[in-house]
Amino acid sequence: MSSAAADERIPVRVLGGPTVLVEYGGLRFLTDPTFDGPGDYPSPSGRVLTKTAPPRATPAELGPVDVVLLSHDQHADNLDHSGRALLADVPRTFTTPAAAERLGGTALPLTPWQSVDLPRPDGGTVTVTAAPALHGPEGSEPIVGEVTGFLLTSADLPGVYVSGDNASLDLVGEIAARYAPVDTAVLFAGAPRLPVLDDALLVLDGTGTATAARLLGARRVVAAHCDSWAHFTESREDVVRAFEKAGLADRLQPA
Repeated sequence: MSSAAADERIPVRVLGGPTVLVEYGGLRFLTDPTFDGPGDYPSPSGRVLTKTAPPRATPAELGPVDVVLLSHDQHADNLDHSGRALLADVPRTFTTPAAAERLGGTALPLTPWQSVDLPRPDGGTVTVTAAPALHGPEGSEPIVGEVTGFLLTSADLPGVYVSGDNASLDLVGEIAARYAPVDTAVLFAGAPRLPVLDDALLVLDGTGTATAARLLGARRVVAAHCDSWAHFTESREDVVRAFEKAGLADRLQPA
């Protein structure tokens, strides 16, 4: 399948922050829904996260969603009030076991490497697999909580990887060992940091995102989670510069 044909069969649209619409096998997958307007949003830890830009589409403009791929529910920059309301209208939300327990409803838990098969409208099957992720340095889980990424595969379609809020290139290496080359990688970036963790990365920076793309052998990279929030220490421009420096600029999907 040519690059243009693959992109046409698997449209990917970034809606702001970590929210991305992926159309795959006739199903519409939405990552980490965040549709609230700009403003301040307290987190469970007491830290206030400030949203700086509105989403690029409203849930009504977006239309029906078949599946939400939710990396985690603890932080407003990954699931906000409007996003929580949207979950009630979505048949399935795949997320971590801890998040599924908190959310209830149609939220379903997936542990790392666990897979679920979904029927496609054309009679085929899409397999959703949970990919391991770490939202900070090793050992930070008690502070930042449990997170997950996802892989989408189907017999006649190239594979898609959604990183979620992952900061570990070691885990990307493990995913690559099983699934590389990945056709489309939706990579969360933005380089947020947390003082309580000595300002360690909570999600990849631009350089790490380019390294992840190379590890995965990704043909197309969609950068997400690098705009719309004040606590991100890098922007999409930093990602673009990192890909240019790494000689991978041709793999990065335009904004």
